[in-house]
Amino acid sequence: MHPEWPLILRALLILHIGCGSIAFVCAPVALVTAKGGKTHRRWGKIYFWAMAGVASTALILSIVLPILFLALVAVFSFYAAFSAYRILSLKDLNRGGKAHGVDWAAAAITFLSSAVLVGIGLFRPQLVPGRGIIAVVLGGLGMMIAGRSIRTFLHPPLEKQFWWYLHMSGMMGSYIAAVTAFTVVNLGPRFGNAWWVWLGPAMVGVPGIQIWQRYYKAKFRGRDKAVGEAVAGV
Repeated sequence: MHPEWPLILRALLILHIGCGSIAFVCAPVALVTAKGGKTHRRWGKIYFWAMAGVASTALILSIVLPILFLALVAVFSFYAAFSAYRILSLKDLNRGGKAHGVDWAAAAITFLSSAVLVGIGLFRPQLVPGRGIIAVVLGGLGMMIAGRSIRTFLHPPLEKQFWWYLHMSGMMGSYIAAVTAFTVVNLGPRFGNAWWVWLGPAMVGVPGIQIWQRYYKAKFRGRDKAVGEAVAGV
């Protein structure tokens, strides 16, 4: 924190760090507790609003300072949590339900801002010194997350548990962003813009999400098969 910063900026930074710390602690609690239970829902909501605080303060700071890279990363980092939270209200998409205006707007803004991040990394890397490749990778992840939402809105999923996978992968994806911020803050001063500082959490977390999804898809298929056999036996 720079001592010459105005009080309001220092207060925003403190709030940003506080929200980030809360999110960092709450996510594992929500993850290990029974899904759908009271404890899971309570800690999940705290995590979501903490991430909202992280994103909003980061966006304000990035505009005031200004740091374009931070602003663009803040948008897609929060969208992972936002889309995961919103999908709980869109469980009927596979039964004729429709996404709302706020869902379309958030997905479109995230996709476009992430595309800008990719463009900067490819064509104007001088705007993000030493982080051109990082901008491309993070922007690509943002486009993938937002694009997945848009595809879901346009082509209703057939799988009954689609919302479960999107909710958990989105929440876990946003936590990867939180862990990334933690590693950058703590290791960045020592290692600078080393790519592994920025991309290491995603390199571990993204395959972890895929393994998790395969596990639960197999579990749900087994459960549905057992139910079907029981019904047929009756």
